[in-house]
Amino acid sequence: MKTESQESISGANMARRSFLRYAGVGIAGAGLLATASCTKDHPIVTSNKGIDIGATGDLAILNYAYALEQLEAAFYTQVILTPYSGIPANELALLTAIRDHEILHREFFKAALGANAIPALTVDFSKIDFTSRAATLGAAKAFEDTGVTAYDGAGYLIGGAAYLTIAGQIVSVEARHAALISNLITPGSFAASDQVDANALNNSASIADVLKIANTYLKTKVSASNYSYVAA
Repeated sequence: MKTESQESISGANMARRSFLRYAGVGIAGAGLLATASCTKDHPIVTSNKGIDIGATGDLAILNYAYALEQLEAAFYTQVILTPYSGIPANELALLTAIRDHEILHREFFKAALGANAIPALTVDFSKIDFTSRAATLGAAKAFEDTGVTAYDGAGYLIGGAAYLTIAGQIVSVEARHAALISNLITPGSFAASDQVDANALNNSASIADVLKIANTYLKTKVSASNYSYVAA
């Protein structure tokens, strides 16, 4: 059995190998990464109270997404390291695939942000009983539903078309995860009323509301108290 460090190294290597293929980086993609990585006037505020995503602009929103992807990648890495009791082979395979997706998402944002990225976050999953299927899948549903509502709630804040395209591609995958987890918990609940409203639109949530939930599982707290939307 792999140790946690071996699992992390394996996942990171997989992410690096697959990064360019996943992101579809051609001329436009390379420009996207260069633009983000070369921006040096984006202040990341770090204190003993935690980390702030930044004051304004797309880089702040990318760091917001990066924080959430760090959390999800860490969660699924733990799920696979310590599978719940009696986990069927098909469920282990599905959750492993989700883990790999989340690692790729995390590594994409880390590479895109470059020197502007917030630091690696320290998670706290002490409230989750990973030996229990109900507890693990319940937490997975909370993470996935929160992630989708986060992207949907912050999409209008993204000014760059390239960033918006990538965010749309990632949230599409996150929604597939959310539907799968819901269906594992309750067959047929892939688009339940707590996920999709009466107009068949996915629910959305504000940055503040999402971070309140995320910080429940983070030792390193993340805030957006300095963020102020400025139209491009």
